[in-house]
Amino acid sequence: MTSDNTFASPPPTAKYAILSFPTPEILLVTLNRPDQLNCINLDGHIELDAIWSWLDNEPSLRVGIVTGSGRAFCAGADLKEWNTSNTTGTRRTMPPSGFAALSRRSGKKPIIAAVNGLAYGGGMEAAVNCDMVLASSKASFALPEVKRGVVALAGALPRLVRTVGKQRAMEMALTGRAYAAAEMERWGVVNEVVGDGDGEGKGVVQRAVEVAAEIAGNSPDAVVVSREGVKLGWEGLGADEGTRFLAESWYPRLAEGENIKEGVRAFVEKRRPKWKASRL
Repeated sequence: MTSDNTFASPPPTAKYAILSFPTPEILLVTLNRPDQLNCINLDGHIELDAIWSWLDNEPSLRVGIVTGSGRAFCAGADLKEWNTSNTTGTRRTMPPSGFAALSRRSGKKPIIAAVNGLAYGGGMEAAVNCDMVLASSKASFALPEVKRGVVALAGALPRLVRTVGKQRAMEMALTGRAYAAAEMERWGVVNEVVGDGDGEGKGVVQRAVEVAAEIAGNSPDAVVVSREGVKLGWEGLGADEGTRFLAESWYPRLAEGENIKEGVRAFVEKRRPKWKASRL
């Protein structure tokens, strides 16, 4: 899907994603590391931050869509890269906009998540903070971080409470369980479940383009301001303050422990992790 757009500035160069334009007003970003289940590395976060910033600043574009290639939307962080960082002592940082430059994004223009498959860890955190979530009937959602000794720190935890309530958010965060798209629709995480059709999740992208075109047909100014009003009512200051408190007060202690390293190392070595007693 391409367009003959003339842009005020050229789109950023993309190595880990494919940019296309189903209509002149819509940007479709397809995460493109299918062999890694579209896990995002640190360079990928920086690339996506530039892409979404470009969307907000490009006058001709009104709506963004994010999806994944292959059988995953995004299965989270690149744990092999993370394990290397643990081994070398390299500090891992991502843009202030968070995982996939979406999980803590404020932004100006709406972005629709077209969840075509697995949305795990950071992939789910990114989807939760998108403005709308459409999901293939074969999609699944999970926050499995506790199974790896890490925490969903990219912004989803306080935001999920507002969407699904405390008890359900606790269930997701503490069990690491995976949930079908239909259940996430019942809980309010997903706007609409779309039949899989071709078996590759393309049906959900087509539906996302239809919804994006509907939004793009409205006043661009009214869409931006209406979106901001909804954001203020849903999030206010609480969600980001909660994420900041968790990051500043608790995460440093977690990062100094052995379990976070063991969980990532065990994943890379394809074995069950051997946890140690918590010292937090």
